[in-house]
Order: sequence, then C-alpha cells, then structure tokens
Amino acid sequence: MRVHLCVVGRLRAGPEKDLVDDYLRRFDRTGRALGLGPACLTEVDDRKGGGMAGEANLLRRALPSGAWLCVLDERGAVMSSPDFAGRLESLRDNGTQDLAFVIGGADGIDPALRADADMAISFGQMVWPHMLVRAMLCEQLYRAASILAGGPYHRA
Repeated sequence: MRVHLCVVGRLRAGPEKDLVDDYLRRFDRTGRALGLGPACLTEVDDRKGGGMAGEANLLRRALPSGAWLCVLDERGAVMSSPDFAGRLESLRDNGTQDLAFVIGGADGIDPALRADADMAISFGQMVWPHMLVRAMLCEQLYRAASILAGGPYHRA
C-alpha cells in the first residue's frame, strides 16, 4: 500500500526536515517487507493567497486518484499508536492501494475537503504547528510499521 503525505507548505532545511526525512526512511525500510510504502511526500504552496479553499484545490490535485483519504485535524479521532498500526494493517489487508494523509496549512483544512475524507485523526486537543504535525505523522508511520513488524521500537 503506497502512502502519500500531501501537505501545505515547504519544509526548509532544519530539524523538522531532518526528522521527517529520517522517519520516512525508517518507515520505508521497515514497511517494505510488510507491504507498506513507499511513502511519498508532496508539498503544495498557495502562492496566490487563496486561503484554505485555495490550499484545498492544490491538495486535491496532489491526491492520487481513488486514494483512501485521512486528514489530520484537531476535530479528528484520537488514536493510540497500536490502534493506528491496526488501521494501517486493516487498510492494507482490505486491498487499499493508496493511502493519503493530508495536513493543511496554518489555518487548517478547508471544510469541504475535510468532509470528503474517509477519516480524520488528531494528535490530541492541543493545536500543533502544521510543520511539527508532519514530523509527528512520519514518526507514527514508522512506529506503526515497527509495531506490525514486532520490532522493539514501540514500548507500551
């Protein structure tokens, strides 16, 4: 199952980019044997200033056709890491070819795009900067692959 991260904003060189790159490498390495990955990161940038609606249009164009869509949104479900791993496993086992995660910009995700999602998840009730959410999602993807592989990374 291919995993797509469709995100608003360009991550410049620095600690967040280093984390994203490291966790995506780990996910690809661990997930490959499990039928998870590769992970593809697509960054969109609304240079015309169209707000959330403009970002949503760019994000929709970045989504693979027929992908199962999960948005990261503060109103989404809060999951444990094992539950997240189980959801990935279930999607893979049910024949999902493409899984797309969407992270909006500083103002969040356009309500129309959010309504089209198959699922919304949250990293808790606190609001996180969208660039940190990207790193957190990549870490959770790696953690999920490690859980499914029976690796020692996740200690619960």
